[in-house]
Amino acid sequence: MENREGMPLLGDKFPEMKVVITRGEINLPRDMAGKWFVLFSHPADFTPVCTT
Repeated sequence: MENREGMPLLGDKFPEMKVVITRGEINLPRDMAGKWFVLFSHPADFTPVCTT
């Protein structure tokens, strides 16, 4: 597999990351192994993206 940057594609391996959620911190994808999940993110509160 070639090393590339940018938007992940379907079938790409999910990158390992620590994520802060309303219930604390989780490690993805390890903590969600065997489950379906949707990762949603926005840049910051009260920005044009957030308010629309």
